[in-house]
Amino acid sequence: MGSLEEERLVQMVHDFIEQESSPPIFPASSNCLAMDHQAKYFALQEILGKMTEAEAKVLDSVLKHMRSNKEVEKTSSFKKWLVMNLKIDGFNASICQTSWVTSLGCPAGDYEYIEIIVLKEENGKTKSSRLIVDIEFRSQFELARPTPSYKELTDTLPTIFVGSEEKLNNIISLLCSAAKQSLRERGLYVPPWRTTTYMQSKWLKVTANSKNNIGYKENKEAKNGSHHGFSIWSPPMVKPKRRDLSSGRGGSALSSQFSNMGINCC
Repeated sequence: MGSLEEERLVQMVHDFIEQESSPPIFPASSNCLAMDHQAKYFALQEILGKMTEAEAKVLDSVLKHMRSNKEVEKTSSFKKWLVMNLKIDGFNASICQTSWVTSLGCPAGDYEYIEIIVLKEENGKTKSSRLIVDIEFRSQFELARPTPSYKELTDTLPTIFVGSEEKLNNIISLLCSAAKQSLRERGLYVPPWRTTTYMQSKWLKVTANSKNNIGYKENKEAKNGSHHGFSIWSPPMVKPKRRDLSSGRGGSALSSQFSNMGINCC
């Protein structure tokens, strides 16, 4: 009986290896894939082609300062310097640092980008919205062995991204879908750091927290106020409890002691 179970186990392992090593099967024809790529390409161009006046102003300011420091590496210090100059230009800019814990299908990670809070008057009310600024945007979507179709999409992406959460989310959904198709065409599997969930966790705090239960920490300098684009963490305020010395057991005991000492505490 034991040998029969062993044979079944060996067969299961063999079947699994065969399945893993077999080339991927594509139900769609090459014409369908070409049409799908064309649709994605035009959709991406349409998304990137729409730019608000606020986005254009921020992008012009970022490009101006980037041109003055072409040779500098895009480190945290450089982003800090860029935030300082954006503030001088009148923008409510800050550094955002996101981090998230491991969840189902999404490994832990962290990321850093620039956030700008924009105020807009609508129906007599002032509303705030945030613009995401990423100076290494295109590289976040690159693959090691991309198909020509996927490379055409990533080449369309700007190196510097300035846009709203909605705009960014549309790009992430489109590019992650295309990346999945590209990897499958190459006979590769989609790594966790190229999934939609992981990519959203980098920039989209609402999606990362509420939909995927991923913990995050973000700089809220633009809303709470801070120094040079970075907020300083401080422990929460603890309100001290006041003891009523004139009531309860503690109050009675103290009143008794004061009475014995000839002191009237009432």
